[in-house]
Amino acid sequence: MSDIKREVVTIGGKNVVLAHNVSPIENGGVLENAEIFRILNIFDPKFTPSNMAKADGTPLRIYSADRVKIDLSKRSKEDMSFWHRNIDAHEIIICVKGALRWETEMGTRTMREGDMLFIPKGIAHRSMLCEESSSENVLIELKIADDLAYVAEG
Repeated sequence: MSDIKREVVTIGGKNVVLAHNVSPIENGGVLENAEIFRILNIFDPKFTPSNMAKADGTPLRIYSADRVKIDLSKRSKEDMSFWHRNIDAHEIIICVKGALRWETEMGTRTMREGDMLFIPKGIAHRSMLCEESSSENVLIELKIADDLAYVAEG
């Protein structure tokens, strides 16, 4: 008699637990469009955005949907000498490597590896190098047009 395998499926924000006689990954393989399940190494030189060496360059768009964009940003040499304001989307910025100081209308924050920063839509901001910056400061930027609610702490 085989052990029941549990699978938790999230539907409409609620977890539904399914019981399987075998693991859900036991299948006959992927017959078409297997490339949709990919791993990208964001440190690969082919993923070098134009803002790597110049602050007025742009992040590299990795994924795009109508209401969500995911960009890769790398900064190494220049501060942003200008302010940026996203009117259409909130920004969630995740520092993957290095450190940068973010100046905003709402205050200044220094992001280090592992930090996540939320910048509401319409807020002016810019990134600046700081003492903790490395030769390559790598960020993942999510641009989200929908309203967001912070739910991590009660």
